[in-house]
This record gives sequence, C-alpha cells and structure tokens, in this order.
Amino acid sequence: MDTKQTHKAHRVRKAGASAKKKQQKTKNAEKNNPKAFAMQSAQRADRMARRKAELDEKKFHVPMADRTPKVAPPIVVAVAGPPQSGKSTLIKSLVRRYTKHTLSEIRGPVTVVSGKHQRLTFMECSNDISAMTDLAKVADLVILTIDASFGFEMETFEFLNLLQTHGMPKVMGVLTHLDGFKDNKRLKVVKKNFKHRFWTEVYDGAKLFYLSGVENGRYLDREILNLSRFVSIVKLRPLAWRSTHPYMLADRVQDLTDPEVLAANPKANRTVALYGYLRGTHMKGHDRVHIPGAGDYQLDQTEKLADPCPIPDKERKRLDERHKLIYAPMSEVNGVMYDKDAVYIDIRKNAHEEKAEEGEGERMLSELQKVDTISDRLASQQFSLFSGAKPVTADSVRRPAMFDEAVDGQDDGDSDSDADSDADLSDSTV
Repeated sequence: MDTKQTHKAHRVRKAGASAKKKQQKTKNAEKNNPKAFAMQSAQRADRMARRKAELDEKKFHVPMADRTPKVAPPIVVAVAGPPQSGKSTLIKSLVRRYTKHTLSEIRGPVTVVSGKHQRLTFMECSNDISAMTDLAKVADLVILTIDASFGFEMETFEFLNLLQTHGMPKVMGVLTHLDGFKDNKRLKVVKKNFKHRFWTEVYDGAKLFYLSGVENGRYLDREILNLSRFVSIVKLRPLAWRSTHPYMLADRVQDLTDPEVLAANPKANRTVALYGYLRGTHMKGHDRVHIPGAGDYQLDQTEKLADPCPIPDKERKRLDERHKLIYAPMSEVNGVMYDKDAVYIDIRKNAHEEKAEEGEGERMLSELQKVDTISDRLASQQFSLFSGAKPVTADSVRRPAMFDEAVDGQDDGDSDSDADSDADLSDSTV
C-alpha cells in the first residue's frame, strides 16, 4: 500500500495585505542600496546621457523623407580647389581605380559605375565664382583638394561659404603635394595642423585624406583605394530643396539648329537638346526651366532615353558581353553612342596608328563627317552661257531688281528694251 503523502504547490499571494507588503519591499530596493545600482563607469554614463539627449532632440525635428527612386541617379561628386592643387590628377586616378580606363583629359561630367547599386558622376570645379555657385547647387559630395606646400587659399573658403548657402552637403578633404616634406617629424606636424584647421572650417570629424606623391601621372594605388572605399560607402543626407524640385546636370549638349539657318544668320535662335540624369521630383513636358548664365526658358519636348551607363544587373556569360563602366561624352571616351535619331562613332587614332593607311570603312566615316551646306556647294559651282565665255559664279550674279523699279522702262521702244537687256546681260556676265 502506497503511504507517500502529497502536498499542494505553494501559491503566491497576488492580492491582500501580504501581497501589498511584499510589493513595498521590492519597490524601494534601489533607494535602500544606491551603490548597488550606480554606474560603474563614468564614460559609459556620459555616453548614455548624450544618447538620451540626442533621442529627445530628434523628437522635435520633422523626419525628412528620402525620395530617391529604386534605381537612383548617379551621385554628383564635385572636386574643388585652387589651381595646380591636383584636381584633374585626382579624378583620373579615381576613374582608373573604378573602371581601369585612362582619361587623357577631363572635360565635363564623368560618370562611372562604382558598385553593384551605385554610380558616381565626377565634376571638376573651375576657378570661377559662377562655376562654384552652379556646382554648389547640385553637388551631393564635395572633395576639397588642399596644397600642403601652400596651405588654405581663398578659393577654398569661398566655396565653403557657397556650400553653406545652398545646403551643406557631405565634405571630404584631400591633402596633396606631401612629397615635398622630407622630414617625417615635420610631415606629422603639418598633417595634424591641417586636420584641426580643416575641422574648424567644415565640422569636427570631417575626413581628411593624405596623398603623398604621383607616379605615372596618377596618385599611389593604395591611397586612392582607401579614398575610393570611403567615397563608395559615404552616407548622404537628403536636402529638402533638392528632394522637392526637379533639376538636371547636363552630361552632353547638342545643337539641333538647321545649318542653313546658321549660315544665313549666325545670330539666329538656336534649338538645343540637353542630355542628363533627372534628379529630385518629376519634370513635365512643357515646364519653365532656368539655365544658369542663360536665363529662363520653356521646354518644347521631354523624352525618356535609355540609360547610357546602366548598373550591371546580371552576370556576364561570355567575355564579349562587356559592361559599360564609364560615360563621359565630353571627355572623348572611345565607343559608340546611340541617340533618338543619330549614331556617334569615335574613330580617333592613337599615336602609333596615325601613320597607318585608312581602311575602306574609316575613309567612309571620314567622308561622312565632311558635311557641306547647300550654300557652300552653290558657291563652288559655275557655268557658261556661251562657249568660250567667262563662267558665271554665285558671286558675280546681282540681286534681281524690284518690280517697282522696272515700271519706268515699260513705255520705251522695243529697240531700247533690247539694248537695256543686252546691257544687263553683259553686266551680269562680267
């Protein structure tokens, strides 16, 4: 017979006098022993207090909506600085790092594919206050080149003031011409002084990179690799004005005016086509736009074209399926470019190919480039009314007389009219 005794499980009191008494004991546990619940580290307490203050401050600001589409347009990277500070060399080095393509000359925007989901448009800022103002309106990231052998110049401060006026984008600094310092101790002091001065002008913690020297017309690969990685992963803050207004940085400009009209009147009104990536919001077909330096105009037509530098969206299955990693129409990059009604083929030769004979296809393209207007063709034509007479050209033919001027000669005789016609004929053939 099983004589083992069983007991019920203890049930904690959830109401009544005993439960209230126990709650009062656990409620004041921190007050009874404050040292047991104090911060062990003063640095950690400072960080937590700062973090709490930042979270409270964010509640007072309206969250800014990011209107970037799924396939974002290229990020505009402006390279600014005083003359002879290494702007062109820096862009060439970055383009070489991203695309393995060597540019002989930087002219206009240069768009490259920097990753699986990102593209960059490099734009060199010239030493002109108008160019600085225009580029400050569209730049998403600014790289300031500083000559370490000379220091900060007036162009750098002017451009920073323009950036603050148009909404401060992300700013990075590049210190060049460091190969002139032979003493390592002196070089270390110069780097430290420039870093603190750069932080004073921009903001604390701004990135400043150091480029020590140039080899084969480019900066060192390790230093450019470090800079390119930071450029690719930078987080941009959306600006309110740009996210609510459409704007476009023109990659290419084409004059569509009839050559006959320009030959007759060089100052005639032009029909111009602008190609570029649309940023901000949508643009309608007949909106009024402002072109810096030209004025306000109304769009006649707006069309969506294929992306000239698309993001690689698939794996290459064959070696001949090359992804286009660079798009720089103004810098004369080799390749074929298609438009709505035209095909552009670059047939520029290298130095070792200039002495070679042209093939049949190259001769045909060269002849097609020699376009003459009808006026030019008529000016070179001539004909003779009689055998052995002096040929008649376009310059020797007078303008025809008006009808009112010829009314006075209607009452004359036939002989007089014949004589006048012979005289007119002789004058025109001389």
